[in-house]
Amino acid sequence: MTERLVRCVFGLFLFAAGITLLIRAELGAAPWDVFHTGVSELTGIGVGTIIVAVGVALLLLWIPLRVRPGLGTVLNAVLIGVFVDLLMPIVPEFEPLLPRVVMMLGGVVVIAIGSGFYIGAGLGPGPRDGLMTGLAELTLAGRPISVRVARTVVELSALAVGVALGGAIGVGTAVFAVGVGPLVQLFLPPLTMPKPSADPTPPPAPAVPEGP
Repeated sequence: MTERLVRCVFGLFLFAAGITLLIRAELGAAPWDVFHTGVSELTGIGVGTIIVAVGVALLLLWIPLRVRPGLGTVLNAVLIGVFVDLLMPIVPEFEPLLPRVVMMLGGVVVIAIGSGFYIGAGLGPGPRDGLMTGLAELTLAGRPISVRVARTVVELSALAVGVALGGAIGVGTAVFAVGVGPLVQLFLPPLTMPKPSADPTPPPAPAVPEGP
């Protein structure tokens, strides 16, 4: 459990570092972070604080959807925003295009690696992922909603509201949307911890054959 917790927190730190790189690159953030930066621009509140507030609000939406959070879910809702607020003053901004492109691409890769660590720890999905899987359990006109449709609707809704609020949209948004899925698929298997055995007791020692 200790190792799972450490890997989860480390993954969330990497995830926050990737978000910070994308925002500082100023070439467009991930869809949810377009929403976060838009709300931040509107309210004047730091992006990290907005991430925490949105994460907690999404957890409240889990209640009617009957989705059960795990320890990793709560850590996700709180720590990513805290880490972003800590990293924002540290990560510099650049005017030349080349370092900004490197930051954008590096941010997507770091987010994918961080996702592999915290998802692979097996301590529960993030607030946004749980919302999507919860919606997928509902039915519309008697037909179940697929996870793909639920994810697309939620992501596009967050993106649209973020754009309306003046969020950081750009080529980085498209690069994230296209690249993060394959990268997570690449990093997740080697970073996934095996599930604990259902029976914690060790198997009995083999019997020693008796002599003649």
